[in-house]
Amino acid sequence: MARLAGLVVLGPDGESVGRVRDVVVSMGVVRQQPRVLGLAVELLSRRRIFVPILRVTAIEPNAITLTTGNVSLRRFAQRPGEALVLGQVLDTHVRVTDPELEQLAGIDVVVVDLAIEQTRTRDWLVTRVAVRNQRRLGRRTAVHVVDWQNVTGLTPSALALPGQGVAQLLEQFDGQRPVEVADALRELPIKRRHEVVKALDDERLADILQELSEPEQAELLNQLGTERAADVLEEMDPDDAADLLGELGAIRAAVLLDEMDPEDSEPVRRLLQHSPDTAGGLMTPEPVVLTPDTTVAEALARVRDPDLTSALASLTFVVRPPTATPTGRYLGCVHTQRLLREPPATQVGGIIDTDLPVLSPTSSLAEVTRYFAAYNLVCAPVVDDENHLLGAVSVDDLLDHLLPNGWRSADEPVMASTQTITDKISGARQ
Repeated sequence: MARLAGLVVLGPDGESVGRVRDVVVSMGVVRQQPRVLGLAVELLSRRRIFVPILRVTAIEPNAITLTTGNVSLRRFAQRPGEALVLGQVLDTHVRVTDPELEQLAGIDVVVVDLAIEQTRTRDWLVTRVAVRNQRRLGRRTAVHVVDWQNVTGLTPSALALPGQGVAQLLEQFDGQRPVEVADALRELPIKRRHEVVKALDDERLADILQELSEPEQAELLNQLGTERAADVLEEMDPDDAADLLGELGAIRAAVLLDEMDPEDSEPVRRLLQHSPDTAGGLMTPEPVVLTPDTTVAEALARVRDPDLTSALASLTFVVRPPTATPTGRYLGCVHTQRLLREPPATQVGGIIDTDLPVLSPTSSLAEVTRYFAAYNLVCAPVVDDENHLLGAVSVDDLLDHLLPNGWRSADEPVMASTQTITDKISGARQ
């Protein structure tokens, strides 16, 4: 069943329905052979739905075909007595009672896969279990395939025990975008969610947290110790870290800020001084900042940074030293399109756009919205009264505050009503 993850799901006419993200099986308290109930399928919209296994007409190496293209679009919700094979069953510790595998008798082994077969009644049942002994000296041990009846420990109570591994889950997440992993985490039971979060490295976890809502981020961050939580915050973008700290209590936020490296905590502290519904609260303190003597070639090299969002890469800001925010005197900006039209040796000081107005850190959400609409930009400078560049607001930061709560979930309506957005802008104006 592990091989089903990511397979394309096709309708009878070959039209793509989505991709398999997990397999749902029955898991009763009384020991009985698990039965496959269906598939958790992710649509192109990232919504996960349930497709009954009886709708499946063919399982092939590269795709799964359904008997009909008509499927329920109701969001998948796990029910009591159900278990997710990839999300919950794999990496479970079990015991093997197979007399032909005496070397495994009395020791814990880990489930690495399940095999299913279809019966004469068209039901799909779990018939075999692939297990592996714990790694020894960093090396993988052999995989053994045993009949289901020779395995003990595949019960709901066993799945609820703490300390379950997540190697198989992390392998499934490998290569997926942070937003896709964030969607997958939402579908996992709380226990598994916390186990995955603890196993991820700091940088990967920071990228995934930024795709969750602030309440979801806070819930997961609170499962980490203070030191680990501070390390993750250091890997987050300063504006996202500030939003997350604002969701935590003042005491918890202060403790984490003190634990962070001063170089990483300082820009976050500055952002927390501004109201979240102002340009100062929306901005990132790390836009592309250059001095006037920087060449076009050097500027283009800066905007090629793969860690930059497309919005931030659209505009570079020219200042007098220092270039770290708050910078020296702000001189103007250079559009990336202009950089592409100039000779590589040209200095950016000679092609500055000095006419573009700037935002104040106290500019309201309504003012920021009108600014982007009026000047057809996706990035805007935030400058204080003394003409120091403090940061830049990007259009994704603006949309994050304009869209309704819960917009990050694939199951929520993506388009906010006009009234919802109007209410938010009006609230900011007031």
